Amino acid sequence: MHSDLSHVPENGRLLALLAVARCGSISAAADELGVSQQAMSTRVRAAERTLGVAVFTRTSRGVELTAAGQLVVTWAGDVVDSARALEHGVTGLRSAGESVLRVAASNTVSECLLPGWASALRAATTGVRVQVLPGNSEQVVAAVTAGEADLGFVEGPTVPRGLARRTVASDALVVVVPRDHPWARRRRGITVAELAATPLVVREAGSGTRRTWERAVPSHAAPALELSSTGAVRDAVVTTGTPAVLSALAVRGDLRSGRLVAVPVVDLTMPRSIRAVWNPSQRPSEAATELLAIAAATRGA
Repeated sequence: MHSDLSHVPENGRLLALLAVARCGSISAAADELGVSQQAMSTRVRAAERTLGVAVFTRTSRGVELTAAGQLVVTWAGDVVDSARALEHGVTGLRSAGESVLRVAASNTVSECLLPGWASALRAATTGVRVQVLPGNSEQVVAAVTAGEADLGFVEGPTVPRGLARRTVASDALVVVVPRDHPWARRRRGITVAELAATPLVVREAGSGTRRTWERAVPSHAAPALELSSTGAVRDAVVTTGTPAVLSALAVRGDLRSGRLVAVPVVDLTMPRSIRAVWNPSQRPSEAATELLAIAAATRGA
């Protein structure tokens, strides 16, 4: 059926909606995107006008998603992802003469770390294009093993013996809740038993986050909800009020904005290492070696 897409905001306004939903306030989203608060408000109002629905309700503490807004933000994320895929594909057609570095990266790495590493690589090396193959840690290992990726980055607690590996960053899992959750007022935190007895929003089986969590708390309640991306888990925590265990790297913006609150767990920490992996039978290219050096140099930053 033909559609003129007249009710679909342009990409910049969709990005504004997603930033406000992620940060919980207009001002925090403006800071994240590097624009003025007035410009951010204008983009949000224009997007809502084009859509014909209210995405946010304004409160004294910031903004909150309406019921319709929860759906709009999910769909907007899909549109933005598709637009990025189109941009990457067209860039690939224009850059056919460039060498391609295929990098498989798990969710946290591809969202929080790899963009900065790839930007540094572009600044240091000419004629190299990074092609990102996103997936969970299990999928990254499979891509590197099969020769579909030149280099991989994983968050899981273990790496198969057949792969070479190097630790490039540190992370930890934290328990997060929305700011109105009863646990958010628990200054001394919760016990391991309380955490284990509570159904959580979790990542899918095969993700490094899921495996680290299950190793740390092997006897736990069945999940309340299982989702395939960190962003989806973060949004579900806010919209459903259900706790989750997520990467500290992935939620640092949400914690700064107050959209989420980290809850201490008595006598439990969940540190983990982020590792680069590659096939030892294939000599790493100069670009792969340079990217590995850039990643290792930012360790702990």
